[in-house]
Amino acid sequence: MPITNMLSMNAQIYPDEVSLIERDPAAGTRRQITWKEFDDNANKFANFLLWRGIKKGDKVAILLMNCLEWLPVYFGILKAGAWAVPLNFRFTAEEILKCLETAEVKVLVYGPEFEERVDVIRGKTSLQDLVFVGYKQLTAADYYYYDILNSFPSHAPDVHLSDDEEAALYFTSGTTGIPKPIVLTHGNLVSACITENHHHMQTHEDNFLCIPPLYHTGAKMHWFGNLIVGAKAVILRGVSPKWILEAVSEEQVTIVWLLVPWAQDILDAIERGEINLSDYKLDQWWLMHMGAQPVPPSLIKRWKKYFPHHKYDTNYGLSEATGPGCVHLGLDNIDKVGAIGLPGHGWQVMIVDENGNSVPPGQIGELIVKGPGVMKGYYKNPEATSKVLKDGWLYTGDMARQDEDGFIYLVDRKKDIVICGGENIFPVEIEDYLRSHQDIKDAAVIGLPDRRLGEIPVAIVELKPGRELTEEDVIEFCQALPRYKRPRRVFFDKIPRNPTGKIEKPKLREKWCGQSASVFV
Repeated sequence: MPITNMLSMNAQIYPDEVSLIERDPAAGTRRQITWKEFDDNANKFANFLLWRGIKKGDKVAILLMNCLEWLPVYFGILKAGAWAVPLNFRFTAEEILKCLETAEVKVLVYGPEFEERVDVIRGKTSLQDLVFVGYKQLTAADYYYYDILNSFPSHAPDVHLSDDEEAALYFTSGTTGIPKPIVLTHGNLVSACITENHHHMQTHEDNFLCIPPLYHTGAKMHWFGNLIVGAKAVILRGVSPKWILEAVSEEQVTIVWLLVPWAQDILDAIERGEINLSDYKLDQWWLMHMGAQPVPPSLIKRWKKYFPHHKYDTNYGLSEATGPGCVHLGLDNIDKVGAIGLPGHGWQVMIVDENGNSVPPGQIGELIVKGPGVMKGYYKNPEATSKVLKDGWLYTGDMARQDEDGFIYLVDRKKDIVICGGENIFPVEIEDYLRSHQDIKDAAVIGLPDRRLGEIPVAIVELKPGRELTEEDVIEFCQALPRYKRPRRVFFDKIPRNPTGKIEKPKLREKWCGQSASVFV
């Protein structure tokens, strides 16, 4: 059954129940739609696309901030049999143009935040249509989303969809600097629904708070666990500890997926006295899970101090595996905090050496995964595809080790390893240690070129507000680490992270090492 059928079934079973809520604290607005309105809007947009001659295999790009319209547009594209192409809202006009050309996009759906960038690329692409999600007086587009909703029928389009057909094209939003378009099938999307719901056991009564960007597989695929049971979700525009807790309290949210920096911000606000938990109704909030990066054990210990009744979970995933879930910690494995977990539901996992042979427990190797969410490949790039897909296994590029109980610990990105005098240094280990300091908010470790040793580890440290440390203080703190792992230099700066919470190390290398971090080559 295609994922679009899940939406249609929810519209039939729960027509008048709320499906999606959008909260925009900065604007002071709140909007919502029912399951029937969600499905009707998706059908209307699909019928518009078919009227415009869009057919199977055609690409429709989405350039929107998180909003109430995002998911109906996405599902409308799928219902029309086209490929949905979500775009990173941080992309510059040049990067957007490159993505549109690479994916051969025919229709671009965009919001008011992107008017200037779209104006720059207008006329430079082979786009057939521009669709604007906003009010007409703000821009000159070919079509307007709200006009489409008022003009096209809400019946389901007569388009047959099968599991092996392509559904979406996602540009990677990792930290290596060169986005590649990933082809996902309808079967991939359905598998994400099943895996997510199996892991977190969402029921129809749950309410999921969606904060990360919907263009990325992470947030959307976690929401899929609610979709499969017709449970509602809240889309939060903007991030702050107060806004998150207000949304949880006022909307009676039960499940929240947080990135590590947001969890740290909440705890810091509590400890500074800026947040009083007694001001909020939070008893119904039962699951807090994190992803997109290794989670420091010290953070979970702090979290459980203030939220002792919370179940905690983390998932590991990547866009090439249809988002999170190929490795899963499990709700009852709090004693294994620091691990990313065990193979997810329906997944196989191995840790291998450079020759693809499984390594023994405790030894570091590359993490490879196999399961129903593995991508079809990189779009029109068989060479890149063959490097990561081998005999059905996806080579993730992440280095990991497995303990005697089978739990997997992420060590670092293969590309981020610092080789100092022949010793392999894994930055994540040092970063986790640095974050355990009471004055340090965030940390990143990169390799600085060195004539004698090849590279030396240096730390970029972001302090908590109002705290002070010197380079000597940090180096002294690191004396507890093995000598070869100690940072040789310390720089104080803000740690840049992408919208999914991953440290943007190419930017740090460019700033502190003089190495180019161009997005496109």
